[in-house]
Amino acid sequence: MNRERLMKMAGAVRTGGKGSVRRKKKAVHKATTTDDKRLQSTLKRIGVNAIPAIEEVNIFKDDVVIQFINPKVQASIAANTWVVSGSPQTKKLQDILPGIINQLGPDNLDNLRKLAEQFKKQMPGAIDGATTTQEDDDDEVPELVAGETFEAAAEEGHTS
Repeated sequence: MNRERLMKMAGAVRTGGKGSVRRKKKAVHKATTTDDKRLQSTLKRIGVNAIPAIEEVNIFKDDVVIQFINPKVQASIAANTWVVSGSPQTKKLQDILPGIINQLGPDNLDNLRKLAEQFKKQMPGAIDGATTTQEDDDDEVPELVAGETFEAAAEEGHTS
């Protein structure tokens, strides 16, 4: 009798499926701070030093500017590495341009002139787009004035 009972119990034992016992141990995930610690340790190996008193950092990409207000800036001149950490804001160059003109040095004034020329080219381009529709209307055959014919107008063009 014990043997039959034992076989019954052995048949009931299974891993997973209906009637199995739930897992009691909760899986613990690593915190994301470990990534930050690894980054900081790597930066220490490179030899970065904090640069104090920087109020704003602007990174220019085409016509978009990534702007950091009161960032933490670290640099390693030997490794040619700059680290800017903080919360970034993405802005258009047109929005930020009046506020940063006084921050630009004499080297960047030429770049600023080039940007201004590009904006002028873009602005008249929009205006030209409006005038091309008027020019397209000129390509159409004009209305005839009462009493005139194409032959008469062509003869006048040849005689003059």
